[in-house]
Amino acid sequence: MHKNIETLETTLNYTFENKELIIEALTHKSYKQPYDNERLEFLGDAVMDLIVGEYLFKKFPKSDEGKLSKIRASLVNEIGFDKLAKVLHLGEYLLLSKAEENNGGREKSSLLSNAFEALMGALYLEAGLEKVQEISIALIEANYEEISLDSLFRDFKTSLQELTQARFGVTPEYKVLASRGPDHLKEFEVGVFIENKEYAKAVGKSKKIAQQIAAETALAILKGDTK
Repeated sequence: MHKNIETLETTLNYTFENKELIIEALTHKSYKQPYDNERLEFLGDAVMDLIVGEYLFKKFPKSDEGKLSKIRASLVNEIGFDKLAKVLHLGEYLLLSKAEENNGGREKSSLLSNAFEALMGALYLEAGLEKVQEISIALIEANYEEISLDSLFRDFKTSLQELTQARFGVTPEYKVLASRGPDHLKEFEVGVFIENKEYAKAVGKSKKIAQQIAAETALAILKGDTK
């Protein structure tokens, strides 16, 4: 994995002087090292909250606090960070136990989202706020067609429901397939079913997040069917 870090740094357009920091950011707790990425994830979450908050404050000078909070919440969350982690191919660089890898860890939304936050936390510690701002905002702007309340708050579940009602005359059904972990670190696996057929499933820190990710996958599958 270590040789691949250079590829990730090229994608990020930043080279870490302290390689231990980036390795820590990519180390999942299952890898059983004296360190993992949870502390950096905690820091990165706070840093991204501030950066995206300032970005929206400047971008929407006439929007009130309520609207800004909603837009930020739709960017700074597991779904948003999972999206950016996939752009960086973070799953390929994660240090995981064999068991976690066999359990689909490299594709898990929660792991990818956490790794993205940890990476931003590591970047903040080494290079400061401006560098994180430059890299994260460039990623956000490149990967969202539009940043507005209407576009971001039009959630995948609503879009999927509209599509399935138009195509099949039914609404999708969401079922919890499994839940894992202690209460404070619970993960839910949710499947989305249309006419009793499972179209997609996803894992998230809450049922709501897992439903959104599953709905996004199902939407992509259904739209692909029409091509």
